[in-house]
Amino acid sequence: MARALIIVDVQNDFCEGGSLAVQGGAGVASAISSALADPQGRWDHVVATKDYHVDPGAHFSVHPDFVDSWPAHCVVGTPGSDFHPALTTDRVEAVFHKGAHAAAYSGFEGHTDTGEVLTDWLRARGVTEVDVVGIATDHCVRATALDAKSAGFGTTVLLDLTAGVAAATTAAALTQFEEAAVTTTGEPVVIAAT
Repeated sequence: MARALIIVDVQNDFCEGGSLAVQGGAGVASAISSALADPQGRWDHVVATKDYHVDPGAHFSVHPDFVDSWPAHCVVGTPGSDFHPALTTDRVEAVFHKGAHAAAYSGFEGHTDTGEVLTDWLRARGVTEVDVVGIATDHCVRATALDAKSAGFGTTVLLDLTAGVAAATTAAALTQFEEAAVTTTGEPVVIAAT
């Protein structure tokens, strides 16, 4: 029985200064790096997901509703799609890209450059438990954690290592976690935009 850490979308465009910035994102990137440096070594495997958009259709809008449509972000080949520099990636064994031609919130919708999907990657390595961290608590972290639970993995969201977009949607995500029997620890970073 192995435990994996899934780092969700800690990318430049989702951190301060990015095109779809979540306040507190850069701090979360640093906090994840600190957790990865812990000599206790609580994770047998570490993977990461990336929003990786080419032409995701109605997911992008010049007049976004911030529910189903968003400003352009994490476009392949742009600095915004890169991991935030505060995130240490030397332990990341695989990166799962999602959303090339459609909206994709869950890391379980993504695949590696060789086409392997996250569920198969984890099962091939005997992973039974996953911890989910990253950006944003109320969107891609939420979707990834719920899909992990649905796929049969024991799932914990380490909320201290997540940043939420807004208080209301983050609270709704926490309710969904509870209803789905997803374990949570700590409190998410939620900073109101100024």
